Amino acid sequence: MVRAQLAVYTALAGIELACSQDLISDSGRSGPPLELVHLYNDQWPTGIAVSSTGRKFSNYPGGLDPNNTNDGSNGKYTVAELFENNTERAYPSDDWNSPPGGAINFTTTPPTGANHQDHLIGVQSVVIDSANRLWILDTGRVQTPEGVLVTASVGGPKLIGVDLESNSVIKTIVFPDTVAYPDSYLNDVRFDLNPNLTTSGQGVAYITDSSNEGRTGLITVDLGSGESWRHLDGSPHVQGDRQFLAFVWGRELYAYQPGRPASFLTFGADGIALGADGEKLYFGGVGNRYLYSIPTERLRDNGPTSEIKAQAAVVTESQKGLSDGFETDTNGFIYHGNFEANAVNVFNPANGTDRVFLRDPRINWADTFSVATDGFIYFTNNQLAFGPSIFPGTDLRQRPFSLFRAQLPNGGTCAAGQRFLRAEEFGRGHVEKALSTPTAPKSPLQKRPGKNQNRPDGTKLQELHGETECYSMAFILCPAGLLAKAYVGVYLHRTTHHSNSVNSNLELAELNFKCPA
Repeated sequence: MVRAQLAVYTALAGIELACSQDLISDSGRSGPPLELVHLYNDQWPTGIAVSSTGRKFSNYPGGLDPNNTNDGSNGKYTVAELFENNTERAYPSDDWNSPPGGAINFTTTPPTGANHQDHLIGVQSVVIDSANRLWILDTGRVQTPEGVLVTASVGGPKLIGVDLESNSVIKTIVFPDTVAYPDSYLNDVRFDLNPNLTTSGQGVAYITDSSNEGRTGLITVDLGSGESWRHLDGSPHVQGDRQFLAFVWGRELYAYQPGRPASFLTFGADGIALGADGEKLYFGGVGNRYLYSIPTERLRDNGPTSEIKAQAAVVTESQKGLSDGFETDTNGFIYHGNFEANAVNVFNPANGTDRVFLRDPRINWADTFSVATDGFIYFTNNQLAFGPSIFPGTDLRQRPFSLFRAQLPNGGTCAAGQRFLRAEEFGRGHVEKALSTPTAPKSPLQKRPGKNQNRPDGTKLQELHGETECYSMAFILCPAGLLAKAYVGVYLHRTTHHSNSVNSNLELAELNFKCPA
């Protein structure tokens, strides 16, 4: 009896000890705090773009949510500008967001996406370039009310540029069906406005095709001529991994399509970001955990052996976890989601490491990122993992969807201050260093004279200043007497050492100078 009582007392003491023990646990938070910027109470968003003046734009793809599909009378928009009090307004106009008869052509069998070149059909991405223009990437594809994704018609898939001063469309590039296939899904886009990249002098765009039907790849666009071409079609780097399985908030993610059994996620090349110097393009898929890169010169090459060279040039940079969009800041860091950890991660190309930048229990699907001039990174958090595209097809999303922002490290800011300088522009072996550093906004189109500084190695430093809404400086070191030309991506500013003049009609600064003797 005594032994039995002793055993009971011992057991109770053990229970009390276990209950009182302060065990380690995960707080679920780390890094800079999140600030809530906007609540989406109606339509479901993916993209976010923040201009140099702080204007904010989002898009609402009918290709991923039939509730976003315009049927000709329901007033749905696929691009909107965001305002205070969580309000939104169709952008660039109601007309652009209202294709006649709706976004689907029901006169074809089966139905197809409408072919209107002057109306938006199903926009997947909005991006601000370094000249502070808004670019709209239209897939030309949307879902029917039953959730069936229709194929695109020529005229639907396109890239549209909008002048944010006049709020008017300034360029429309329509993709042929040999570049944007009927079953392509144009996902995200990045821009390099270096005028020396193409004969047109207007720069290039790089686009991911994340088609769930399997023909994934990367697309390059000459922004001047409108010519476009594809690379990496069929490469495993732009496809999802076989039997890829991920988890968000404890829920397994299998793909769902109406009338079909559950399957694995197969989304290919999705997120995309330019390196800080424009020499590399980073990309990755939702359906794999790898961050890849490719030299951008391989993507701009469209010669007879260019595809062979492109496929041989892809580099596996890191594992990244489950992610969607990417973005770059002036630190050169590549930001991306890490949804299984409720996190945003950052890849550092300088040392090859990928680490958690911030964690917050509210993060479920950090879809698209935008780095702004205010030193914050913005991202949409849209619950994609709980939507009807995930098995069993039940919509578990709860409005409102959210837009967050967080302070960037080390004074990081927007890509509009990044350099577009290439060593080959000056002659290899002559240029010691080429950098640009963005600073806080100054007065627009104000010019300050440069200054020369002696260097210990006998070279001179020519410091060239150009100030706009997003200020940029270029530092070029070269031997005395070398004639050099630099192109710097500052907004609407030109100056030369000959006349010290300012021309406000150009989108890039062209700086011609001779290093002092």
